[in-house]
Amino acid sequence: MSKESNTRLLSILEALQDGIYIVNEDFTVEYMNRAMRAHWAGHEGTKCYEVLSGLDQPCPWCRAREIFDQGEAVQWEYHSPDETRIFEVTELPLAGPDGKMSKLAIFRDVTSFRKQEERLRVTEQDYTRLFENVSSGVYISSKRGRFLDANPALLRMLGYETKEEFLNIDIRKDLYLNPEDRDRFQQMIEKEGRVVDWEVDFKRKDGTPIHILLTAHGRRDPSGQILGYEGIMVDQTQRRAMAEKLREANDFLNKLIASSPNAIMAADMRGNILIWNHAAEEILGYAAEEVVGKMNIVEIWPDGMARDIMKMIRSPEYGGEGRLRSYPLVAHRRDGSLLEANFSAAVIYDAEGNEAASVGILVDLKERLSMERKLRKTQEQLLQSEKLAAMGRLTSQIAHELNNPLYGIMNTLELLKTEISPDNRRRKVLDMALSETERLSTLLKKMLTFSRPDQEERQKVSLNEVVDEILLLHEKQLRENDIKIVQDLDASCPLVMASKNQLRQVFLNMVSNAQDAMPEGGVLTVKSGVHDGKAAVWVSDTGVGMREDVKAHIFDAFFTTKDAIKGVGLGLSVCYGFIKEHGGDITVQSAPGEGTTFLITLPPAP
Repeated sequence: MSKESNTRLLSILEALQDGIYIVNEDFTVEYMNRAMRAHWAGHEGTKCYEVLSGLDQPCPWCRAREIFDQGEAVQWEYHSPDETRIFEVTELPLAGPDGKMSKLAIFRDVTSFRKQEERLRVTEQDYTRLFENVSSGVYISSKRGRFLDANPALLRMLGYETKEEFLNIDIRKDLYLNPEDRDRFQQMIEKEGRVVDWEVDFKRKDGTPIHILLTAHGRRDPSGQILGYEGIMVDQTQRRAMAEKLREANDFLNKLIASSPNAIMAADMRGNILIWNHAAEEILGYAAEEVVGKMNIVEIWPDGMARDIMKMIRSPEYGGEGRLRSYPLVAHRRDGSLLEANFSAAVIYDAEGNEAASVGILVDLKERLSMERKLRKTQEQLLQSEKLAAMGRLTSQIAHELNNPLYGIMNTLELLKTEISPDNRRRKVLDMALSETERLSTLLKKMLTFSRPDQEERQKVSLNEVVDEILLLHEKQLRENDIKIVQDLDASCPLVMASKNQLRQVFLNMVSNAQDAMPEGGVLTVKSGVHDGKAAVWVSDTGVGMREDVKAHIFDAFFTTKDAIKGVGLGLSVCYGFIKEHGGDITVQSAPGEGTTFLITLPPAP
């Protein structure tokens, strides 16, 4: 080889990035190129084992003899002593012009390549491990409707025992509960290139439906055409069942709130109304669409009440901190009418224990209070009856004890009258004594009537006739007292089953009381008709009227507003007893200076 060729060859060797060196049979380095010298601090004339391993004898793994003796090429991998570099080594036999053998070694640095291979291997292992162990179903499928691969989770999810069995199913027919959904899926993939969180119903191997959340994208060839699909399937059956149970629970709670007979309302901590049920609409008069999200609770309650309620809820004195139990309140409905109610409330806390909202239950006490008032009235009537019975027994005893001596006195006075001349002054005294004795006798008769009313047989009686008789009897006396009579008797007023004498006594007492109430004259109005399906008579005067405290006791025995000379307070109590015995009622309306009206009602005769 010419010198010029040698020079060119050496230039080529020096330019190579792979390390090259030549070693003769005694392991002496005859040549090292620049790349080799950059990796090892050796030079020509040194032993190769000194350069590569820093040893004083051939390396244990050296295959030089094999190359020299057999003339075969060898390839092996060399790691630098510090393990930072990896070389792929190729050694070739090389015969010199003199027939002596040498070996040519080429060192190629494959460190980055090996590291890349390792990373790829680890990535493949990770992918395989993820593919095999992920709890969601992972698949690859063809465009024509066959699965190419699937992980174990997908097989378990869909009820298949082996992958071979699963890869043979027809996706459209055997997987989709509704085969048309397969067409929709492919249309979405073709249009968008992917499908994200698409809810679809599949079926397991045994045919049972399963709700799936599907995410997939298309697999494309180099030209961009979709060859198939790969994606993830998540079983949503349990989540859907839980969501359905939660929805049912919410629906039940909403229906419970909506159908509650008590008003239920809730507001956030700023007072903005969140819940307003049907009972709240009925009780307070505000429609839910008017208040929920539109009104503040302070607009519903009277001034300051909402603030006071929140103070009581936060106080431990009204049922414990955060609760308000059974608080009576008086408010106004939307139409201005009065609302008597019982209010209970509580604060709702969030997960961190902070106040999130308040909820209240309002119970309308109208019916209960009405029942309590009726019960109280009934108790008062029972007490009145007991008082009348007690007074009756007492007066009966008194009347019986006084009647006999009283009649004896009256007889004696009558005898004395025959012995004294009418012109004698003592005769006038005697007449006065006899008159007072007769008045006492009349009083005793009233007491006996109070204790044992006339039990004559009841018959059909016309209230118009009884009233007409009483007014005719008192007409002259009333006119003399400057009292005008207005009579308005309705012919349609029904007959009643009653004791006529007792009815006469009732109306006689009414007219007498009206006369006493108009000492300066006035108008007495008597009307008859029908009231609440019962025969009714109204007796009205334009007299002085009564105060509330007087009106509350006028039917009590021995209660009177007259002086001791005019009465003892048995008249109205006796009348009350008569009417009650007949199944009727007496009510009164009166105010000071506005006169008085008595209403007597009796059930019509059958």
